[in-house]
Amino acid sequence: MTYLMKKNLPRYEQLLEAAQLHPDLDPTACEAFLHLLRTGSEITHTVEAYLSEHNLTQGRFFVLMQLMEVCKKCPVARTPAELAESSGVTRATMTGLIDTLEKDGLVKRQPDPKDLRMVSVNLTYKGEQVLLGVLPGHFRKMARMMGLLSEPDRKTLVSLLAKVLKAVEQEEAQNIEKQISELIS
Repeated sequence: MTYLMKKNLPRYEQLLEAAQLHPDLDPTACEAFLHLLRTGSEITHTVEAYLSEHNLTQGRFFVLMQLMEVCKKCPVARTPAELAESSGVTRATMTGLIDTLEKDGLVKRQPDPKDLRMVSVNLTYKGEQVLLGVLPGHFRKMARMMGLLSEPDRKTLVSLLAKVLKAVEQEEAQNIEKQISELIS
């Protein structure tokens, strides 16, 4: 997925001027929002470029990561429905991801011995090897991108982003309520 993002963000003074024409524009909120978008876009581009070197997309990588057993106590999503739910994508999207991963030999669908209508998805040896080859570089990239921030800065950033995420989730809930209300009317 490609997002267009202006490389040179407007200066704060420009936002102040724009607020004169658009009273709903909060210059500091707009500035923070644009910086967050730009940063997210650049991070996404960097991660996508690295993963593509390994014939992976973010979606395929995320499925593989979910199937990897990190520890004995960590539950691993196994069914396509569980993977879709934990990824926040539709079942159809997950089916497409699993199809391509299976075609490449990175995952394998297996029928449930108790309920033949159910399938589980498991990481293959090849899939595990791909992850083991990708993860060190991926982790190094993450560390470098966050390297200018001290540990307290990182914790503050996580806390602030959690607040923004909560506001986004509230906005989404309001949009859903509005859509339902319009359907009922």
